[in-house]
Amino acid sequence: MTFRSRLVLVAAVAVVVAVLAACLASYFVARHSLLDSVDGTLRATAGTITHNRVDEVKSNGIPYQWTTPTGVVVSGGLPVNAAVRATAAGKAPSFYTNITLHGRNYRELVLDAGTTRFFVGGIPRFTSPAALQVALPLASVESQLNRLGLILLVVAVFGIALALVLAWLVGRTALVPLNELTAAVEEVAETTDTSKRLDAGGVDELGRLRRAFNHLLAALDRSQEAQRQLVLDAGHELRTPLTSLRTNLEVVRRLDDLPPADRAVLVDDLLTQMGELTNLVADLSELARGDHRRQPPTTYRLDQLVDDAVAVATTHGRPREVRFEVAARPTWARGHRERVARAVGNLLDNALKWSPDGGVVEVVCTDGTVTVRDHGPGIAAEDLPHVFDRFYRAAAARALPGSGLGLAIVAQVMEGEGGSVSAGQAAGGGAWFRLTLPTVPAPLAELEPADD
Repeated sequence: MTFRSRLVLVAAVAVVVAVLAACLASYFVARHSLLDSVDGTLRATAGTITHNRVDEVKSNGIPYQWTTPTGVVVSGGLPVNAAVRATAAGKAPSFYTNITLHGRNYRELVLDAGTTRFFVGGIPRFTSPAALQVALPLASVESQLNRLGLILLVVAVFGIALALVLAWLVGRTALVPLNELTAAVEEVAETTDTSKRLDAGGVDELGRLRRAFNHLLAALDRSQEAQRQLVLDAGHELRTPLTSLRTNLEVVRRLDDLPPADRAVLVDDLLTQMGELTNLVADLSELARGDHRRQPPTTYRLDQLVDDAVAVATTHGRPREVRFEVAARPTWARGHRERVARAVGNLLDNALKWSPDGGVVEVVCTDGTVTVRDHGPGIAAEDLPHVFDRFYRAAAARALPGSGLGLAIVAQVMEGEGGSVSAGQAAGGGAWFRLTLPTVPAPLAELEPADD
């Protein structure tokens, strides 16, 4: 069943139920009102009878009778049962009931008349508790109810027909904006054109859906643009090492003609260029992975992670005699340790690249914050807002190896881990980079004292 059919069905059922409920309620209210009128006439007639002598009361065609607890009937004609005798004996209250007499329906009042003196020919004969039974025919009430039922039936039929028509119109009208949205989605799916936008619409749910779809298209458009820019930038960055690699490979053809010293230089250049390509491909893979998580988060010691990263960076800095000084306090974080280690390693590599030979890189880790400070030339004011942009390289860095992706990866990792990263010019020269991660309490096993 389509959504339109379900909408029409629900609307039609709702209106039909309302029409039928209104008709039934009208019928029973009218029936109750008519019976109340009959009951009022019965009460008035019974009052007239009980205040006059039996043989002096004119019934005007209204059947009535007196009934004693033993079932003795005076002016009979109405049926007597156990309920009537109980009322006559004072053991049950007065009541109304419907009876059938000579094939006709009557409304009857059975009234507890108390102790009553009975007369015959104007002479009192005996005294006894009694019940007075008075009945009225229901022919007029039934006629009116039948006429009302027929009218209500016609009203219900026309109401149901009108409900179906209105439900179809409501479904058709309500689905027009949804059909437009569906057509727009299908067009985007076929053409992959994310530049299309829908009208903002009103403040209702469909308007909200339109605006949400526009936001989705805008996000897709930005994502596609970022992908195109990434491919263009990657192609530009790959062109330089590939060109150098091709040039050196052309020289390899004359390898036998080169002296040993030139051969060594050529091999070193080839290895350096291959290393640049490997690092660039690794950085591109990291950026392409984005926020994708293949492993669940874990709790880890951030200070130990920093110590491990510094140990690796120290090995890299040994040829230039660059030292790393670490000040770390135990701090715990929860997330993806490998990615955070990559971010910290990138900061250390960046500090090593800008440090002078024999320089010092200061690393501080405490309370979820890792600060890396070098003593290099620092960051120019015009470069500071762009240091975390992809493929951005300051003018002073263009002569140095690198792809311009290391700090962009740091920013991306921090965003995915719920942290932040910042940079600035250090007092006394150099630059500082600081990343901050949410901390968690230490596991209970770490808080337990060691055995003596």
